[in-house]
Amino acid sequence: MILPKKSLILIQILCFLALYFHHQPCSLAIDEYEFVVKEATYTRLCSTKKILTVNGQFPGPTIEAQHGDTIYVNVYNQGKQNITIHWHGVLQPRYPWADGPEYITQCPIKPGGRFRQKIIFSTEEGTLWWHAHSDWSRATVYGAIIIHPKVGTRYPFPKPDAEVPIILGEWWKEDITKVLQQMHDTGGDPNISDAFTINGQPGDLYPCSKQGTFKLTVDRGKTYLLRLINAAMNIILFFAIKKHNLTVVGVDAGYTKPLSSEYVTISPGQTIDALLSANQKPDLYYMVARAYSTGSNHHFDNTTTTAIVQYKGKYSNPTSSSSSSLPSLPFYNDTNAAFSFLGGLKSLADKKHPIDVPLHIRNRIFTTISVNSFPCQDNNNCAGPNGTRFAASMNNISFVNPSTALLQAYYQHTNGVYGDNFPDMPPFLFNFTDIFLPLNLETPKRGTEVMVLDYNTTVEIVLQGTALMGGIDHPIHLHGYNFYIVGFGLGNFDIYKDPLKYNLKDPPLRNTVSVPINGWVTVRFKADNPGVWLLHCHIDRHMTWGMKTVFIVKDGDQPEERLLPPPPDMPRC
Repeated sequence: MILPKKSLILIQILCFLALYFHHQPCSLAIDEYEFVVKEATYTRLCSTKKILTVNGQFPGPTIEAQHGDTIYVNVYNQGKQNITIHWHGVLQPRYPWADGPEYITQCPIKPGGRFRQKIIFSTEEGTLWWHAHSDWSRATVYGAIIIHPKVGTRYPFPKPDAEVPIILGEWWKEDITKVLQQMHDTGGDPNISDAFTINGQPGDLYPCSKQGTFKLTVDRGKTYLLRLINAAMNIILFFAIKKHNLTVVGVDAGYTKPLSSEYVTISPGQTIDALLSANQKPDLYYMVARAYSTGSNHHFDNTTTTAIVQYKGKYSNPTSSSSSSLPSLPFYNDTNAAFSFLGGLKSLADKKHPIDVPLHIRNRIFTTISVNSFPCQDNNNCAGPNGTRFAASMNNISFVNPSTALLQAYYQHTNGVYGDNFPDMPPFLFNFTDIFLPLNLETPKRGTEVMVLDYNTTVEIVLQGTALMGGIDHPIHLHGYNFYIVGFGLGNFDIYKDPLKYNLKDPPLRNTVSVPINGWVTVRFKADNPGVWLLHCHIDRHMTWGMKTVFIVKDGDQPEERLLPPPPDMPRC
């Protein structure tokens, strides 16, 4: 929690006096948080179980900062399993040491361990989030990050009367470690979740959940900034509020041109800042979220989570749990509706919020992103397609986590931990989105291959979905960077025609992009942040199966272009 302004001023005066009279630095830490990872007991859907939490809270505590701040988070692991924490969308300039993905930038914090993580905010302004980045702990270990404008500056839209985090999640009655273990043991899809949640609550359409349904109380005539976060593990979601349009003004901690819509599409990892005008007659109105899922071979949670927007005042309560009182949402596999919304998002791109899309590209990368399969081990019959084990890949390489952190291996010049031969083109060229594909294309190679980039080089990545295993949408997240989404489409990317339609004027700037089922997306960025940065699908079962790779961005020539040294308390493997 941010201290009141008067308290901050008092602390600054005390710090100045301590330094002036005693030549001692200020010992009052006004920018530190304590995250204690521990088990806590929660009741949902008529069942009670222990879940992993931060500070006993679900969702976890909200971090608040201002544009350009640096803060510290002391993470104490009092749980029974390894943990890491990732600050999703925070660029961490020159400092990947605190980024958080297990065995990529750090070894996990073991039970009883501690890690003081330095969080460096730079250009971010708006909503981000933090979450566990080890195994599937993030099912319950997550929370919001709010980055306010600098003092003396303002939002590029009318100031809202209040700001409210709305975190969408997924809930299993079963212990999440058992869900993951069963997936590993069988080689099949994980058990689907039992419910979606809004701010930790399933909503009153689920048994035993009515009393805990989240309620947002509003005054008629006022405006509310909803800070939407999709923390779900495996599902893209549609979201809407009955009889209320939402005006999107920001995504992934960057401002956008205002976009009014009856619903939003939000992928795991993404955030959306949207204004809600309380302009309807005083009443109760449902806020809902449900799945957008396209995979033909994938079972998914098709339930609907609800919360309530409640106007202040005296009035009758006609709102019921019947489907007629819910807002209309697109059908669960309506790709056109999902990407009609996403395609409408544009960067603000004004004088105070300029953009810098790379126009002259030096590194061009074309990578397929596929769900695959491996033969079942020991001649057993696995639960994947045709008795196989599910896998996933980028450019036909299913990523294997090393036993030590890649960042430490890179920094210490340790040989044999990874290879630097991630291909910039698919090893096999075929009709990627054909419904009839040879079976031999379904089996990828295993490896720990990375791609090395020179500092300040310009990069274009075409992410091509394939129809292997039927195809599905993929939300792809890049650590350490934002990127411009300059184009997307269905079918196979056409190197001659599609670049002619790129948006180079005001493309959205994001850290997570949704690649449509059997389609493609092109993103661009400048590699000006040295370090080791993970690129992966934010559908956790796909990442677990191997849909990820790593960019190593080398140091530049100047001191301010080089990797900062590691902290003294980096966890050890």
